[in-house]
Amino acid sequence: MDAAVPDTGSPVLDGSLAPSAEVPGGLLEGMKVPAYVVDAEGLIIAANGAALRLLHRPAAELLGHDAHDLLHRDSHGRPLPRSRCEMRDALLAERTGHNDLGWFARGDGSLLGLSWFLTPYALDPDRPGALVMLYQRHEPAGHREDGEEHATALTELDRLALLAETTTQLTSTLDVTEALHRLAALTVPLLADWAVVDLLTENDEVRRALVVQYKDGVLIERADLQGPMPPLPQESPMPLSRALRGAASSIASAATYQGPPDSGIAVEQHRLFEETGMHSAAIAPIRGLRDVLGALTLGRAARPDAFTASDLPLLEDVTRRAGLALDNARLYQRQRKVSETMQRHLLPQMPTIPGLQMTARYVAAPQASQVGGDWYDAFPLMDGATALAIGDVVGHDLDAAGGMAQVRNMLRAFAWSHPEAPSDVVTQLDQAVMHIAEVPMATVLLARLTSGDDGLWRLRWTNAGHPPPLLVDHDGRTRFLTGGHGILLGTGTTRPREDAVVTLPPRSTLVLYTDGLVESTRHSIDDGLDRLRKHAASLARRPLDPFSDALLDRARPTDNDDDVAFLALRTPDPAP
Repeated sequence: MDAAVPDTGSPVLDGSLAPSAEVPGGLLEGMKVPAYVVDAEGLIIAANGAALRLLHRPAAELLGHDAHDLLHRDSHGRPLPRSRCEMRDALLAERTGHNDLGWFARGDGSLLGLSWFLTPYALDPDRPGALVMLYQRHEPAGHREDGEEHATALTELDRLALLAETTTQLTSTLDVTEALHRLAALTVPLLADWAVVDLLTENDEVRRALVVQYKDGVLIERADLQGPMPPLPQESPMPLSRALRGAASSIASAATYQGPPDSGIAVEQHRLFEETGMHSAAIAPIRGLRDVLGALTLGRAARPDAFTASDLPLLEDVTRRAGLALDNARLYQRQRKVSETMQRHLLPQMPTIPGLQMTARYVAAPQASQVGGDWYDAFPLMDGATALAIGDVVGHDLDAAGGMAQVRNMLRAFAWSHPEAPSDVVTQLDQAVMHIAEVPMATVLLARLTSGDDGLWRLRWTNAGHPPPLLVDHDGRTRFLTGGHGILLGTGTTRPREDAVVTLPPRSTLVLYTDGLVESTRHSIDDGLDRLRKHAASLARRPLDPFSDALLDRARPTDNDDDVAFLALRTPDPAP
């Protein structure tokens, strides 16, 4: 099947490596399991022939490429976020790691479920790396690809292992789609050739959320069989309809849906059996704590043995655990929706300032509740100036968002009622944070933006522990505005604050941002600032909105899960 991939018969080494960094000759090829070696950055530097054949890739597609970007996927084939990659976490922490089920993209476009084991591997004394070994998941007892009769009985140990793995896999994600794909991977091909999940929406509508087939050693999602379903009949005795109403699990065959249909769901079930070739199916309800969430159908087509009543208790145990996991995932998604709505109301719309372009962005922390303490603001002052502000309250939750709203609203009030030096306003804000707001610590940068008679714009600002603004000229020259820097809010320190002033050149871009754009767990803050500066310089002549989107995408470190607030403005062309 994989004859197109050459078997080199020897370790595939990156010849650009110094001899001291090479993998010892014969080490990988002497291993019976597929294996490859990565450096500290996750770049593949060696692979044995077994790995090339398993992944169906020639050496040129592996060597020098980032293993995560090239190979790692989630259970439905999408690129896996780095923050969710257990293998990358183990690599960066220089520790041993393993997983019984990871998904890998093969060169032919198929998706392969594999067990993996990673262990630190010293390429040389000053250059860490890791050895990765891949294992194909064992075929379940009784499953044979040669067409011989299948033995369906699982041992009690097999059953307990399946239930334990179901609990572990499903409770470790709060994403409904991911949970469904994990459920399919746990039950197929162990129990069936096909897995079908039908879900009930909050409006009691039925949606065929997932159809997965096991074929040629991989799971294939059948999007053509997924989608909306007819309404749920309240009196139908047919197996799927009964399961969606919460009745006990049951067994169905192709003959079950051959007669005159009693509902639209029965029509769809007839189509499902015809399209999949299933001759036997077990259907069980998926129950949450209070409601029926849907139903799981496991079908057998390639396997000749039919389901029996003895298979149903195990299926019900699986769907019971699936129901609890889906309940939690749905609750989390509802909370996240509320949080996103709250965030949209907390962050303001940008004012229109004649002669200036202005835009803002907010990127939520991926692993948090979609709200956090990062914020931006821009608003007019009574003397005609415009206030610009950006800040960060410690935390990534609703408490941080609430504290952020307090700080922002107090800053607005102080700036409006006392249109004076930004340093005086921030000094007042610091005192209020200490005695009024429920904020442990915060940073803020406040600026006044004014236009002079000469047509040039001037910025006067003070900085309370915040990353410095970046000024980018139209020709790509950059500088960080480091003046006016003082200690962050909430420390109790009464050290005087200072202001700084700069004239913004025509067609220049001013960037205000929070530390999520430049901080990294693996590199210094100076590296992050330099990365931001270089990318901003390269984008200097792009329109402001494309400039902002590209800068966020390119400058933000891949290993930073913090939220980011971002505000940018561009001055007009010089006056004629």
